[in-house]
Amino acid sequence: MAYHYKLFWSDEAINNLESILDYLQNRWTQREVDKYKNQLSKQLNLITSNPKLFPKSDYNPRLRKAVLSKQTTIYYEISETRINLVYLFNS
Repeated sequence: MAYHYKLFWSDEAINNLESILDYLQNRWTQREVDKYKNQLSKQLNLITSNPKLFPKSDYNPRLRKAVLSKQTTIYYEISETRINLVYLFNS
């Protein structure tokens, strides 16, 4: 059985997600918002099960980046037992 790291959200990452979802809910249909949430959930599952799957960030090598969509990138760091979700960048 594969090891899954525990996922911890920084305050900044929580704020980023709330802002992104607020934006999407005002501009997209509920079906599209649900699809985005599902994609996020799948990507976070990949990160917690295989955190080194995604490349290191060019600007900060202690962070890794996982592209969620054309507009959103997830930045996180790996410790021995957990994944620290640092922020979600929305372009």
